Amino acid sequence: MSPDSLAGGLFPTMRIPVKAACLLAWMAMLVVSIANGAFRDYVYGPSVDALTGHQISTASGILLLALVIRVFVRCYPPASLREALGIHYVAGYSWSALLASYDVSSGRVWIFMLLWVFMAPAVFHLRAVRRGKR
Repeated sequence: MSPDSLAGGLFPTMRIPVKAACLLAWMAMLVVSIANGAFRDYVYGPSVDALTGHQISTASGILLLALVIRVFVRCYPPASLREALGIHYVAGYSWSALLASYDVSSGRVWIFMLLWVFMAPAVFHLRAVRRGKR
């Protein structure tokens, strides 16, 4: 089954809003990425070295994510190349407006949320180590 025929057959009478479709596409990409990593870890990973496993997983991940993205773009075609290259256009914000969201000097603190998400696993790991739970 080709991506084009798959896209045409997905909920042909149902049209969901673009923002909801974007969320579903991101969720699908998350599931595909986790499945790709699990396939590497449990199927071919034990029989190849780590670098080869990483390379195979990267190639298969690119192909699988391409399928998800192709289906999404087929169902929700961008209006222009500019829109296709910039996720910010989905929400209708300019780059300057998006960058302003990260300007700490003007009181915008969203960047701290992103930093926390990045650092939290290490913080909790270190806490567990210090408490002797690892």
